[in-house]
Amino acid sequence: MADRSDQARGQTDEVAGREASGGDEMPKLRFTRGRLIAALVFVASVLAFLYFVLPKLLGLHETWNRIQHGNAWWFALAFLLEVCSFVGYVALFRGVFVRGASRIGWNESYQITMASLAATRLFAAAGAGGIALTAWAVRRSGMPARDVARRMIAFLVLLYGVYMATLVIDGVGLYLGVIPGGGSFAITVVPAIFGALVIVLFLGIASLPDDVRRMLGPWSTSRRRGARLAFRLAAASATASSGVRTSIELVRAKDPSLLGAIAWWGFDIAVLWACFHAFGASPPKGVIVMSYFLGMLGNTLPLPGGIGGVDGGMIGAFTAFGVDVELSVIAVLAYRAFAFWLPTLPGAVAYLQLRRTVQRWNAEPATILRSASEPAT
Repeated sequence: MADRSDQARGQTDEVAGREASGGDEMPKLRFTRGRLIAALVFVASVLAFLYFVLPKLLGLHETWNRIQHGNAWWFALAFLLEVCSFVGYVALFRGVFVRGASRIGWNESYQITMASLAATRLFAAAGAGGIALTAWAVRRSGMPARDVARRMIAFLVLLYGVYMATLVIDGVGLYLGVIPGGGSFAITVVPAIFGALVIVLFLGIASLPDDVRRMLGPWSTSRRRGARLAFRLAAASATASSGVRTSIELVRAKDPSLLGAIAWWGFDIAVLWACFHAFGASPPKGVIVMSYFLGMLGNTLPLPGGIGGVDGGMIGAFTAFGVDVELSVIAVLAYRAFAFWLPTLPGAVAYLQLRRTVQRWNAEPATILRSASEPAT
């Protein structure tokens, strides 16, 4: 009886691991020549529309010339701020995934994070390409599949937890007048409600029992489609619950590297702020923050790097807050030049370096590296 229970548990873990990690093969999202050319053609077409056609449609004049004559010192500051944002992203990655013994040093952390950012920017997968690439690389470093899935969820919860918390704080603050900038109910309180609901949802997920997968273990070998679907849903919910609890435990541990989540968003928003200053404008900081996050919802659209969706969302949000539309257009387009291209070009190089790193790992003796400081979940 005990042997059968152990066997079922082993089968459960194996199936859950396969579902979470997608196997050990290279993600199908590759920088093949055809896909890369198609992505670059699309990006060039959209950029041409944004920089040349959109200003004419909006009746704006000399927009391109104004972008060219922006203050170079503010642009230099924007460049440095964007680099700081990437450093924060790498620090967060290490704080979540590199716990104890690991093959992933700072160099490998850079390769994984920059390659995933490039995949997110170039391919229309709503960010899924970057997630898949990160999970694959960490899995190949030797981390067990279950740990990879749990920590990937924790990483996303920490990253987007800052997003949702800021929507709540900034939205309510703007509406009540505590934060200067004003704004209607629709562009302040509604986003705040959305952020609060997402936070409540994930706190609810954290309360789900972790033993559901074991209870449904025998269903993993059932030939009935409904039974296998129920098992997979239970496995996914248990993994999600464990990942959310892991993120909470990491926060309670007060690891300073987790401040990388704030740095990732904060420095990137500061790039947008610097771009406004480059053209002699200075909208209220609360308005910049809210317009930034409202525009970032465009990343959910199936567009490479959210190009078109993010830009339009930010410009529309700034316009709704009463910011001059021409200033919004040139500042957002300048910001997107930093946010899109700065990680994309070195990220493509990092992708090639990462493939060589993984080949080196594969040539080394097979080891399973379990974190030495796993938080209890």
